[in-house]
Amino acid sequence: MVKAVFPGTFDPVTNGHIDMVERSKYLFDEIVVGVYRDPPKGLMFNVDERVFLFKKALSHMPEIEVRPYHGLTVKFARDVGAKVVVRGLRIGNDFEYEREMALMNRVIDADIEIACLLSSLEYQFVSSTRVKEIAALGGNIEKFVPKSIAGLVNERMAIARKR
Repeated sequence: MVKAVFPGTFDPVTNGHIDMVERSKYLFDEIVVGVYRDPPKGLMFNVDERVFLFKKALSHMPEIEVRPYHGLTVKFARDVGAKVVVRGLRIGNDFEYEREMALMNRVIDADIEIACLLSSLEYQFVSSTRVKEIAALGGNIEKFVPKSIAGLVNERMAIARKR
């Protein structure tokens, strides 16, 4: 049995994130989505909301565990009994960032493997940051996030626009 974690901020979860989980199911026996609690960037949703949104988006895959974490990702992987950290690669800049992180994580814990999956072509340009920008400007985000959460993201952005 090989258990993997798919870590990230997921603010908000996108169709690209869901695609990565769905594709990881074919490679690993068990997947735990780790929602990072304290990223060094501004957030639209708190960690409990992000966990809720990801669970809602994965309602068709109830076997996938979604939980918050803080600290080092390799420590989280070790704590949940995972041997692999799954990362998605979209555009060129992702490769350099993920390569550096993988090498650092290898030094921190050589027993945790890093598996980088190329994003599906239709999600190569989709990021949570771009989704928030589109929503903040009143644009339609339904092509980029799961339908089950699009309304919640739009509501949050509408409140933010009124401030």
